[in-house]
Amino acid sequence: MGSQLNTSVPNRLPGGKNTTAEKLLVAASELMIERSSIEVSLSDIAQKSGVNAALVKYHFGNKDGLLLALLARDAATEVANLEYLLAQPIAPTAKLRLHIAGIIRAYHQFPYMNRLIHYLLHESSAEAADEVSKFFVAPLLDFHRRLLAEGVKAGEFRVIDPVLFYTSLIGACDHLFFGRHAMSRATGVGPVTDEVCRQYIRHMEALICGGMLMTNTEKVVGIAG
Repeated sequence: MGSQLNTSVPNRLPGGKNTTAEKLLVAASELMIERSSIEVSLSDIAQKSGVNAALVKYHFGNKDGLLLALLARDAATEVANLEYLLAQPIAPTAKLRLHIAGIIRAYHQFPYMNRLIHYLLHESSAEAADEVSKFFVAPLLDFHRRLLAEGVKAGEFRVIDPVLFYTSLIGACDHLFFGRHAMSRATGVGPVTDEVCRQYIRHMEALICGGMLMTNTEKVVGIAG
């Protein structure tokens, strides 16, 4: 019988406590960034972390459990940022622009994130897919629903379907980082550098805001109606 997936994933501890589980997560993250791949072995992770590979089973159940824990750790920070952003006393349009930039920067900071999401949703177990939906997809979609509703109420946004908005924004981010390999072969484009990231933020802000924001004429008509 194979090892069971441990879905009780540990979170990053406050105060910088470097527990055994955290050492393994940090090592896995660093290796994936160095290699631009999620294909890292348990022996490589153990060697980089200085931890016995057998402890992966103790803390995470198996390798997929470790990958799930790593994604959960990174997603937790981003979800907390979403709640902070929504609570800020600024206009919905400003929140939208900050969110677009934040999502793209998160994918840039954790370049393995989209590959992990794809793998855990489609190539791992049903339990892993459920967990990813619970701690990443659902909170992000809920944030989009609330932000869009706030923007419509303030008269700044057109009525936009939250699921379509999620698909557009996350799909665009996903393709920049996941589909870059295919584009590099076809067009010769290079890696996603800091400058490419900044250019993409400006592009996505113009693209999304251009389609979502109410024009002055629409606002006047809305008030008159």
